[in-house]
Amino acid sequence: MQMQIKIQRWLFSLLIIGALFVGGCGSSPATNSTPTPNQPSGENISLSPSPSPAAVAASSQFSNLPRLEGKATVVMTVKGAPITIELDGTNAPITAGNFVDLVQKGVYDGLVFHRVVREPQPFVVQGGDPQGKDPKFPTARLGTGGFIDPKTSTERRIPLEIKAKGAANPTYSKTLEEAGVKEKPVLMHSRGAVAMARSQSPDSASSQFYFTLTDVPFLDGSYAVFGYVKQGMDVVDKIEAGDRIDKATVTQGLENFKAVQ
Repeated sequence: MQMQIKIQRWLFSLLIIGALFVGGCGSSPATNSTPTPNQPSGENISLSPSPSPAAVAASSQFSNLPRLEGKATVVMTVKGAPITIELDGTNAPITAGNFVDLVQKGVYDGLVFHRVVREPQPFVVQGGDPQGKDPKFPTARLGTGGFIDPKTSTERRIPLEIKAKGAANPTYSKTLEEAGVKEKPVLMHSRGAVAMARSQSPDSASSQFYFTLTDVPFLDGSYAVFGYVKQGMDVVDKIEAGDRIDKATVTQGLENFKAVQ
């Protein structure tokens, strides 16, 4: 009986990971679906007064990306109900900074949640594809788009960024397993986590994100969590595919945001 349960759980995990794979095309993060294992993205960044050589190198490499150096709060409204998200720029400065920047630009306002997985058990709610702002855009193609930076006319992609417990800096452009890191991430996929969807490539995340509906430990170390829902999980629990984000607003911590000049 126990063996049968283990096999069922293993098969479920495979199905979920497959559903999470961003099936993209062109330059978009392969159908950015909820989580997608195997995505590296950079080196290590340190915001301390005396950064390590690796941190300096990483900081230079990603200098064209916005950052959040500390905490910030975003209130996202769905069907008139607020979801309060606390972003952790201390442990995920680039990932959280990218999210704040897109919120500030109004990118998420009006976007649809195109993937909701609750069966055979609760998993994730995913949205953030800019193509979803157009109500005539084919539903079947949602999950393939990312944020097109007007300055470069190309899709902005951010590195996979995961900080392990006890580490001075995050690991970039690699899953913790690929990097040979055995410690667990500081930011785990517990219920209410907010993380970036990506394709099979580690550095393919752009604007698509997901909420976890339950603890999803098998995603830890492979996808970048950058915050948690602090209030409004009851709202997240009721989101259905096709529901839209009314508006997203940074309500606290904007002084910690460092935009790209």
